[in-house]
Amino acid sequence: MGILSIVMWLPFVGMLIVLAVPNTRIKLIHAVALGIASVTFVLSWGLLSNYDRADPGLQFVERVPWIPEMGMTYALGVDALGLVMLMLTTLMVLVALIVSIGSIRERIKAYFAWLMLLEFAIIGVFVSQDWFLFYMFWEITLIPMFFLIGIWGSDRRGPASMSFFLYTLGGSIFMLLGIIAAYLNTPDHTFDMVRMAQASVTWSRDFQIVVFLAFFMGLAVKVPVFPLHGWLPLAHVEAPVPVSIILSGILLKMGAYGIMRITDLVPIGIEWFAPWLFVLGTINILYGSLMAWRQTDLKAIVAFSSVGHMGFVLIGISALNVIGYTGALMQMFTHGVITGALFLLVGAIYERAHTREVTDFGGLAQHMPVYAVLTSMAFLASMSLPGLAGFISEIHALVGAFQRWGLWVIIATLGILITAAYSLRAIGKMFMGQFNMRWAHMKDLNARELVAVVPLAILMLVIGVYPGPMLRLMNATLVRIVAPFN
Repeated sequence: MGILSIVMWLPFVGMLIVLAVPNTRIKLIHAVALGIASVTFVLSWGLLSNYDRADPGLQFVERVPWIPEMGMTYALGVDALGLVMLMLTTLMVLVALIVSIGSIRERIKAYFAWLMLLEFAIIGVFVSQDWFLFYMFWEITLIPMFFLIGIWGSDRRGPASMSFFLYTLGGSIFMLLGIIAAYLNTPDHTFDMVRMAQASVTWSRDFQIVVFLAFFMGLAVKVPVFPLHGWLPLAHVEAPVPVSIILSGILLKMGAYGIMRITDLVPIGIEWFAPWLFVLGTINILYGSLMAWRQTDLKAIVAFSSVGHMGFVLIGISALNVIGYTGALMQMFTHGVITGALFLLVGAIYERAHTREVTDFGGLAQHMPVYAVLTSMAFLASMSLPGLAGFISEIHALVGAFQRWGLWVIIATLGILITAAYSLRAIGKMFMGQFNMRWAHMKDLNARELVAVVPLAILMLVIGVYPGPMLRLMNATLVRIVAPFN
């Protein structure tokens, strides 16, 4: 068994162990889940030591015939695109598990089992090198997310989980049709991503466009691309905080990852659609930012901000150049880290105050200084302040888009100004001014919360100040992906 199989199947084994533990052994359930997630995290990040940054192709490849009569293969492998997303996944799931230990108090065994199944499926999406395998893992993610929101969510958890499920399932039907069409037009009838991409050079322009649009319908729901975003605000607000961390930190990236991955399969299709990608990305940025600006609920602010930030991923991809794709991939990673930290911190204040309304607070900096510093840092990173991670990713996306679309990029930059407006407003209302004595009983972040959020804060700072290692990790793969457009 290869290293990617071990990383992928460990959470599944952890789920089985959790299910075997008696319901009353809460600490043992916590220990198993946290232990498995920690090992998975260490192994995935340990891949960096053996990853050849100069090699643009797949590494750690595993290929075993699965259903050879149908051309289905158990094919795993990662290039820099997959490795970055794998590392983000194991990090954010570990953070979510740490947060869960203190915040989930009902049906604990079932919750941790579903969460570990979710990690298994997400990792499967990012390491699969067979389109049928990719689709299978893509669909599996729906099941644990449906129950995690529907059982452990807030008052409107039922509509939220159903909305998420139906939106994603409806979009994925189109993606399945695209996969089948590509399969039928591959001479040796295989779902293998590499062989299918090699065969696609013989496909007509019109066929590539049709296949791209079919894929895009399924992937766009997950990003989410306006106007297919309707499920996201409700799901984010109603989901428990650890699930919101995974939903915004990782699941949204699955759609963008898929768009970048199909660049190899249908380059003509994505080039034809590039202007619309830029338009949709710009709409995402402005709409998400304006909606976030209108909110007073902290969780709703972060939820709508995710729509805007994913717009930068879209305009980076629309550039079809190395700088743009670098910005898109960097944004996927940094946004996952930043928004994960924000949801964690919003959850921390809600547990203490039982309110998320920005206007209910004031002067918290003098009473909860550690919380104030970390929350302010996350908001500043979200608004792309130079020296923090968000700036590096968004500036790459904007420069790449400028090279292709020129001064039209100015419209997209308005989103940064709006993000600064609502981020600074939140910081001001929560932490500045006279302290509201109503919150005199609240304590600063505890050790468990610090263990979860401090590594994310360190990543925001390190990537913002010294992004070189991460940029070098991505470069060779992204040069290969955009080669058809040069």
